[in-house]
Amino acid sequence: MKKRVILIFSTLACFFTITSNLHAQDEILNKLNDIAIINQKVMMPMRDGIRLATDIYRPKTDKKVPIIFSRTPYNFNSWGDGKQRTRTAQQAYEAVKRGYAYVVQNERGRYFSEGEWDILGVPLTDGYDAFTWMKNQSWSNGKIGTYGCSSTAEWQMAVAALDHPSHAAMVPQGFGAGVGRVGDINEQGNWYRGGVEQMLFFSWLYGVEQDKFKPRIPAGATQEDLIRISRFYDLAPENPRVDMAEALKHLPLQDILKNINGKKEIFDKMIRRKPNDPDWFKGGIYHDNMEIGVPSFWFASWYDVSITPNLKLFNHVRNNSKDATIRDNQYLVIAPTLHCAYTRATENTIVGERNVGDARLNYSEQIYAWFDLWLKGEQNDFKAKTPRVQYYTMGINKWQSSDTWPPEKSKMTTFYLNSGGNANSFFGDGKLMAKKPKKDNPDSFTYNPMQPVPSYGGNVCCTGNAVKGGAFDQQQMETRNDILVYTSDVLKEGIEVSGFIESTLYVSSDVKDTDFTIKIIDVSPDGKAYNLDETIQRVRYREGYDKEVFMEKGKVYKVDLTPMSTSNYFKKGHRIRIEISSSNFPRFARNLNTGGNNYDETEGIIAHNKIHHSSRYPSQIKLPIITN
Repeated sequence: MKKRVILIFSTLACFFTITSNLHAQDEILNKLNDIAIINQKVMMPMRDGIRLATDIYRPKTDKKVPIIFSRTPYNFNSWGDGKQRTRTAQQAYEAVKRGYAYVVQNERGRYFSEGEWDILGVPLTDGYDAFTWMKNQSWSNGKIGTYGCSSTAEWQMAVAALDHPSHAAMVPQGFGAGVGRVGDINEQGNWYRGGVEQMLFFSWLYGVEQDKFKPRIPAGATQEDLIRISRFYDLAPENPRVDMAEALKHLPLQDILKNINGKKEIFDKMIRRKPNDPDWFKGGIYHDNMEIGVPSFWFASWYDVSITPNLKLFNHVRNNSKDATIRDNQYLVIAPTLHCAYTRATENTIVGERNVGDARLNYSEQIYAWFDLWLKGEQNDFKAKTPRVQYYTMGINKWQSSDTWPPEKSKMTTFYLNSGGNANSFFGDGKLMAKKPKKDNPDSFTYNPMQPVPSYGGNVCCTGNAVKGGAFDQQQMETRNDILVYTSDVLKEGIEVSGFIESTLYVSSDVKDTDFTIKIIDVSPDGKAYNLDETIQRVRYREGYDKEVFMEKGKVYKVDLTPMSTSNYFKKGHRIRIEISSSNFPRFARNLNTGGNNYDETEGIIAHNKIHHSSRYPSQIKLPIITN
C-alpha cells in the first residue's frame, strides 16, 4: 500500500510539472501572438540548394526592423513541452517587444533542415547565405546581430570573419568550442587542452548526433506541410540514458561511442586528428589568421570549460584587428558561473559547493543597449556606461571593471615550488615560496593510467554525470600520494589574483611520454580548499603542436603549461595552493604513457614521474596580483 501511495504521488508530481511547463509555454506563445507576426518553418535556401528550417518572429509594424539571428543545432520546435522551446519563445518575445525581428534557424542536417550535419554548422557559407537572405526581406532594415550561448555562439566567429556587410554586431556567450588556434593556445574547439583530449565532446556527441537512419522529410516539402508535420513529429531523438562516468572509462578511446551504441562517424574522424591536423583548419572553427570585422560583446565565465581561450580571443581581436573601429568596439563580461549559466546567478550564487555571493548582472539591459547601438543606430549611452571589461572577483564577491584584461594594475609575481622531496599529498612538505630553492630535492610520484586521479569539480561542460563542475573542497583528493601539494604560508594580508596564471615545471620520467596537470586552489583557515582553474600538458607537445618530441629516461625537461585564468581574492589568513599530478580523469583523457597513438590502445604502462625545483630547475607559478 505504501509503495502504491508513493507511486501515485510521484505520478501526480510528474503530471503537475508537465502541466506547469505546458502552461508556461502556452503563456509565452500567447504573449508572442499578441505582438508578433510569426512565420514558422520557412525553408531558407542556401547556394547549393539545401534549405534550412527557420522560424521568424517580427513586430507587427510596417517599418523595417533589424534582426537578431540565432543559429543552433538544438531543437526549437514550438510544439511540445521542452525547455529549449520555451526558452526560444521567451527570447523571441524579448526581441520583438524591443522592436527586433528574431530569427532562429537549425544548422543543416538538424531536425527539419535539409542536408548532412557537421559540428559548428559548416559550411561557413550557410551563415553568409542566411545573412544575404535576411537582408533582402522587405521587412528588414539590413542590420543583423548574432546572439547565443554555447553551440549558438561557437559558429559566430568564423562566420564573422567572412565579413558580410549586414553582420553589424555579435554577442557570443560561452563560445570556446568555436576557438581553434589563438597565439600559443591550440585547443581546436575544446577538443584539446595542452595536446590532451578533453572528453566533453565524447559525451556531447552521444547525446546530440542524430542517427543516419532518422526519419527525413521528402525534398521539396512545402511550408504548409512542414508546419503540419511539426505538430506530429518532433524529429527529436532521445538516446538511451548512459552512465557516462562508466562509459568514458572504456578503452580504446576510439571505441567509446561504439561501446554504448552511439552514432560515431563524426567522432571517428575527430578522435584520430592530432592537434595540428590540417582538417582542423577546414571546418567552422575560428583561427587567429582570420580577420574579425564585427563589433563584439563577449561573455565568458570562470568555471566554463575554455575560459583562457575565450579571454585570449577577446585580447586578440581587440589588439590585432586591422580596423581601429573594430578594435575599439570589443567588450567583455566574465561571470563566476558554469557554462552558459549567467542568468542563473542569484543573490547567493552557489558554484559547485562554494557560495560566491550576489553575482547578478543586468544582462538583458546591456545586450539590448548594444544591439540598439549597432542595429538601430541609436546614439545611446552604452559606451559611456559600460566598462570595457566587467569581471567578477570571487572571495570579495563583487563585480569590478577594467579597461584591459588582465587589469592594468596586475603584476606578475613568481612563486617557486619547494620541498624536502616529499610533497606527496597535503600531509607532505610541499611549499610555495617567493625565493628559488637552491638544492634540488625532486618530488616523485607514480602515475598509473589504470588508476587515474579522478576529476572533482572544475571548469567543465557537457560530460553528463561523469564530472560535476564548479568549486569543490579538494581536501579528500589531496590525501592521494599521486598528487603533489604545494602551499604558501598563511597570508598576512589579502591579495587579489586577476588575470592569466602561468606555470613552468621541470620534469623527468621513466617513460617516453606522459602528462602533467596543475590546479590552483584557495585554502581557507578551516582547511577547505576550493579549486579555481586547472590545466594539463602532454609532454610530447612541449615544443609545439606541429611536432612530437619524446622524452629520454631520467632527463629533465622544461614544460610550460597552458595558462589558467581567474579573478579571486585570497583573504587574510588564507593560503595559495597548487596541486600537480599526471591525470585529471575524465575531464581529460588518460595518457597511457606508451608514446603510441593513445586513442587505439587498451593497455597503459606505469610512469614514475618527478618534479624538479632548484636554482637550476626553477619550477614555478606566476600569479597576476593586483597592487593598489
